[in-house]
Amino acid sequence: MQSKSIQTKVQAFGRFLSNMVMPNIGAFIAWGLITALFIPTGWLPNKNFETLVPIILTYLLPILLAFTGGKLVYKERGAVVGSIVVMGAIAASPNTPMFLGAMILGPLGGYVIKVFDKLIDGKIKSGFEMLVNNFSAGIIGLILALIAYEFVAPFLHLITQFLTFGVQFLISNNLLPLTSIFVEPGKILFLNNAINQGIFTPIGIQQAKDLGHSIFFLIEANPGPGVGMLLAYMFFGKGTAKQTAPSAIIIQFFGGIHEIYFPYVLMKPRLILALIAGGMTNVFILTIFKAGLIAPASPGSIFAVLLMTPKGSYIGVILSVICSAAVSFIISSILLKLEKSSKEDNLEEAQNKMKNLKNESKGVPNQEIDYSTIKKIIVACDAGMGSSAMGAGLLKKKLNNKNIEIESYNTAINDIPKDADLVITHKDLTPRAKETADHAHHLSLNNFLDNSFYDELIEKILSFGSHKTAQDNLDKSHEEEQDQEQCFQISEKNIFLQRKESNKEDAINFIGEQLVNLGYVSEEYVEGMHAREKLVSTYLGESIAVPHGTIEAKEFIKHTGILFCQFPNGIQWGDDEEDIANIVIGIAAQGDNHIQILSSITNALDDENSLEILKNTHQKTDVLNILQPNNE
Repeated sequence: MQSKSIQTKVQAFGRFLSNMVMPNIGAFIAWGLITALFIPTGWLPNKNFETLVPIILTYLLPILLAFTGGKLVYKERGAVVGSIVVMGAIAASPNTPMFLGAMILGPLGGYVIKVFDKLIDGKIKSGFEMLVNNFSAGIIGLILALIAYEFVAPFLHLITQFLTFGVQFLISNNLLPLTSIFVEPGKILFLNNAINQGIFTPIGIQQAKDLGHSIFFLIEANPGPGVGMLLAYMFFGKGTAKQTAPSAIIIQFFGGIHEIYFPYVLMKPRLILALIAGGMTNVFILTIFKAGLIAPASPGSIFAVLLMTPKGSYIGVILSVICSAAVSFIISSILLKLEKSSKEDNLEEAQNKMKNLKNESKGVPNQEIDYSTIKKIIVACDAGMGSSAMGAGLLKKKLNNKNIEIESYNTAINDIPKDADLVITHKDLTPRAKETADHAHHLSLNNFLDNSFYDELIEKILSFGSHKTAQDNLDKSHEEEQDQEQCFQISEKNIFLQRKESNKEDAINFIGEQLVNLGYVSEEYVEGMHAREKLVSTYLGESIAVPHGTIEAKEFIKHTGILFCQFPNGIQWGDDEEDIANIVIGIAAQGDNHIQILSSITNALDDENSLEILKNTHQKTDVLNILQPNNE
């Protein structure tokens, strides 16, 4: 259990490093191309353009890393403070690229401003929020930048020198090929991006600055070992593995998607030996020819590799790909031929195993949950208004129908309670939810109205047996709180039928305009609605979408308001082609007093006739009768 926890923490750390670098790969590639083209030994030497090389390396790339790291910790405010802080380290060591500093100081700046904001939350007088926000970021950034200049930068400079010495020691003693012993198994555990972008890229940039290229850009990214193993499957494999290997080779070698070959290794774990040998051959050849790349090859396609190869390294790089593929092919072939079993290779089972590993590496674990211990289920979304409210309503209804004694309601991700046992979120929001509630179990879904998801959850809960009791002993405190607040009444002024907007941007603009006109929100809230849509689609399924603002946009809500909008022709709302919304519920909610309306819509899902009426009716009274049957 402890080793599993350590592995999870390592994966989380690796993801964080990778998530800092990956969004900025384009900038690294731009720097690499400029270097390869315009330095004196480049393809098109140019003294003017050459001046871009040290400027991008010293300032742009570290600031981008710090900005991204700070943003991962605390959104825009964290990004700004993180960027200010790293400038202190850059100014103190202008001749040393501060990549290590950026990856430490960026997140640190984000964390400090986050802690500060929590300390002053609710203590600022109305009207002074913007003043405090702006000056606190500037002052905290200034203080941290000065600390970075005086104390952190000299320490980081020593670490950078130590790492440089270590790299040179490995190279001069021909020990660098041994890195493949760790790299190749790490890739299969989906640490490939963390290894390549989080570790090798910063080291490689430092080496490329001094030598004009770096071997570290090609240790993990070389497509040769994977291609060799797939070629062995193509000639000596069995069943679907043999049939699919040729297409996998094309995807991996030319497309650069190394993950395509992971299932083939998981089918026969002994093949990791072939990949390690191929990886060691790759590094050995590169070391012998003193070859490398000028910048990261991302993705690891042969095209990207050749594009990032500088003059003088082509022979070494091409040979490293060919030789590593040959060694991997020979060893894989021997291992496959020694396989005595006549059973066909089960590629589908291996792909499922790979999917589980990938989910765990992304923080969406396929965990075994003891449902007998679940007492409180939270359905969470970004702002806790619409998507999660309807999902929680659907789940609560199913729990009540089965007399299952589990408390369930919805919240914003930032407000997940400490006593939550199980948290349900959209798959794109689960990593954030885990950061907020790492004490709880987590399940992910694609849309909040997925009946099959909740039915399967109910079956699993019932299989443990201990929850099937009367509802008398439920903790009613949250429900009573909601009952006191559920007083919002929808009227004809909140209903808009037969709308003709053709896309969701126009629909959101219309809904936002009506929320403003009815006095529910200020104009800034509409921008928050668009921002929320970019974060994760508010399409729920069953032809329903519930656009609303982000958690930050809640400050622009004056009163709780809900709009019912009908689009008979449908609007493409979600990510898939079939995600067509006919019913769009615009929400601006301060508390939980909008839940009753959303519950009525959820109940309508069980009645096809009611749902069809809501989609097509020309009469506002029909909508009122369904959403508020007791409304007079």
